[in-house]
Amino acid sequence: MILIQSQRNMLDLEYAPRFVREYNKLESALRKEVQEKIVLFKNLKNHRQLGVHPLHGRMNGRWSFSVNYRYRIVFQYIGKKKNHAALLMVGDHSIYDQ
Repeated sequence: MILIQSQRNMLDLEYAPRFVREYNKLESALRKEVQEKIVLFKNLKNHRQLGVHPLHGRMNGRWSFSVNYRYRIVFQYIGKKKNHAALLMVGDHSIYDQ
């Protein structure tokens, strides 16, 4: 039996210029880890495993998930259906201060 992933459980992604700049500055092993987490993130079923959570304060309206113990990705949903997201930043916890 072949199981085909339903597109309704998958996110469309955009990459903000800042995300791309920060990603390109990461070491290659960390870039690979980020790529793996993004693949998981695109499937809505994995959001709990990744620790997707809303941010508050200055970052209100944005969300975050873990790459590893130290690094995070900040994103924002686009549209009300939450089936499209823009990856905004990647980095350690200091990205929350920016």
